[in-house]
Amino acid sequence: MKRTSLLAPFLALSLLLAGCGGTVSAPESGPVQGENTVVIALDPNSEPAAGFDPAFGWGAGEHVHEPLIQSTLTITNPDLTIGYDLATGYTVSEDGLTWTVTIREDAVFTDGEPLTAQDVAFTYNTVKTSSSVNDFTMLDWAEAADGATVVFHMTRPFSIWPYTMANVGILPEHAYDPASYGSNPIGSGRYTLVQWDRGQQVILEANPDYYGEAPETQRVVVLFLEEDAAFLAAQAGQVDVAYTSATYSDQEVSGYALAAYDSVDNRGFNLPAVPAGTDETGRAVGNDFTADVRVRRAINMGIDRQEMIDHVLNGYGSPAYSVCDGLPWYSSASQVEYDRSGAAALLEEAGWLLSDDGFRYKNGERAELNLLYSTGDSVRQALCADFAGQLQALGIACTLEGVGWDTAYDRALSEPLIWGWGAHTPMELYNLYHTAGDSGSALYSPYANETVDAYMDAALASTDLEASYELWQKAQWDGTTGVTQQGDVPWVWLVNVDHLYWVRDGLQIAEQKIHPHGHGWSIVNNVDQWSW
Repeated sequence: MKRTSLLAPFLALSLLLAGCGGTVSAPESGPVQGENTVVIALDPNSEPAAGFDPAFGWGAGEHVHEPLIQSTLTITNPDLTIGYDLATGYTVSEDGLTWTVTIREDAVFTDGEPLTAQDVAFTYNTVKTSSSVNDFTMLDWAEAADGATVVFHMTRPFSIWPYTMANVGILPEHAYDPASYGSNPIGSGRYTLVQWDRGQQVILEANPDYYGEAPETQRVVVLFLEEDAAFLAAQAGQVDVAYTSATYSDQEVSGYALAAYDSVDNRGFNLPAVPAGTDETGRAVGNDFTADVRVRRAINMGIDRQEMIDHVLNGYGSPAYSVCDGLPWYSSASQVEYDRSGAAALLEEAGWLLSDDGFRYKNGERAELNLLYSTGDSVRQALCADFAGQLQALGIACTLEGVGWDTAYDRALSEPLIWGWGAHTPMELYNLYHTAGDSGSALYSPYANETVDAYMDAALASTDLEASYELWQKAQWDGTTGVTQQGDVPWVWLVNVDHLYWVRDGLQIAEQKIHPHGHGWSIVNNVDQWSW
């Protein structure tokens, strides 16, 4: 039965590839369809449900990436500093409420019409009201001062606006219809969409009128395949790149190498930092056990992250200590050394004493947690089980429960849930730790620290992006307080998951910047620079 379930998608894949010029054959070196073509297998979740329309999330949302078909004002460099695409420069007013961006004047849409500042203003005013995956509450409105200058009027200072500009693709005002644009996008980016077979594949071809350097890769075929089918496609030599996971990392595929790319795609648990109670809707919130900061610190330092990487991820990962490891605004103070005896001492200091049954008790209550993981995610389930085993070695009894996301969000208000985060913007820190974020992700601590809030507020109010990095770092730890081990530690971060791909011999994938959360389009960000 297992073999049949694997063959079904493979046979469908064979027919699909035969239709676009491929055949089922043994792997061989070189590309499937020619020297300037690559065929890439991505997870089905990578297919944009609303199409290739930046106003409805293409290039943004949980899995941020470059939109490829459209140009953006800025880009993120490999070191996650800001570079330019359409923009030629920008300035910000002293009060941080006005951004003025100049743009290049040689960009044209694929229908031959020039791209002007009016298109940029139209795009941002449209995205502000249409996007369901990005927060644009900091933008009041955008206007074109002239054909090459756009002015953004902000509702509040927002120093990290250049990171937002890096994933908003520019729409053509003259040719935009929200009902049809996603299926037939007109852009000014490196590629044009020439075919989209929903649920199956996307074909992109190099834009001959692109203003930048001509892409090395002229044709990009993206197949949307489940992981088993992607592995079979690599075995059959039908793809040049196929996403995979640690589950397959001990396999070998003739003609391919396993490539591992660093990510900030972390996994970690929320540790409710307030006592148990109920909110105004009657939902359970808080947790008496994790409300004690000494318990949270004990959990954070009592976890052997490398053991998790070795045994759950087959070595393909890195220890996670924050939500922004390796990014310009990361603070090295977040790192914590594994110390089981130190963790045990903290638990004893908090009054949780070890009993003969191997568990800890305080005032007759046993130290225990019910750990939640999302049903269907085998990696999170395995990490959850490993986490539980390590906590039980500390004397904390644990049960595991798989839950659907329809109930997970409510349950996580009072119980630890294993999450995945990681983005190319400091707003990830803000959303998880700032008191004002308590209507979103910060609910799951819930966490409040006025000093931490003040640092993040000052970081956003700064008119110097690079100078703001230090303020984000101080929010993590300033020597006295913060969100790290020495401070309040309302989240415990476990691992950053390497993004794994089978890559055909002979294909040179360009340097990858650290990948954000989501094992998808990020690898394709610089497909124009790949070569054979």
